[in-house]
Amino acid sequence: MGEKRTIPKPLRKALDWDVVTTDKFVKFVDKKYGPLCRYNGIMKGLEISCHGIPWLIGTGTFIFLIENSGFRQLMVNILIALVLDIIVVAVLKAVTRRRRPTDNKDDMFATIQMDKFSFPSGHSTRAVMLCVLLPLQYNLWILFTISLIAWGTAVSVSRVLLCRHHILDVAVGSIVGILEAFVMSLLWLSPESAQWLVNFFLDETQVGASYDV
Repeated sequence: MGEKRTIPKPLRKALDWDVVTTDKFVKFVDKKYGPLCRYNGIMKGLEISCHGIPWLIGTGTFIFLIENSGFRQLMVNILIALVLDIIVVAVLKAVTRRRRPTDNKDDMFATIQMDKFSFPSGHSTRAVMLCVLLPLQYNLWILFTISLIAWGTAVSVSRVLLCRHHILDVAVGSIVGILEAFVMSLLWLSPESAQWLVNFFLDETQVGASYDV
């Protein structure tokens, strides 16, 4: 077994403050608007709505089912953003190895080994990334933008109320999501590049042929 890591005192104080503040916040909401168990179905629905696996399967399926170039471009770029997010969150969780709140129930949808760690909140990074990235790339209908932001906010807050994460897990996750969105806006593939990438995985011969035109 490895040695137990020594946490610097200032960081230890910040983490202790985070635990206490998170607990107070959950109890406050439970007392004022609860009991929170009444909303478990809604919060679990939000959890699934931003889970990485349905998003990966959904975008991957749409890429190959719908051949519209604009829509395919969107799906390819979202898929790349999701993979980027998964890698970033996995690395941060592996480095920090912060445990989830003690009141967390082991009933999350489709978990993996890395999901036992709490920092940062992967749901928050993913939700915020999408909420920032899509308006950056598209002139969205204002009501859709408002709905998207409301969804991302609800997902992030529900992570704390479900006792999946501490407040700092979600706050830092949101910052990471914003940074990921700006990185992806710089890496955003054109319709032609997205189609080339799809062709590469569908039939490599089409990639070579595209250079002979």
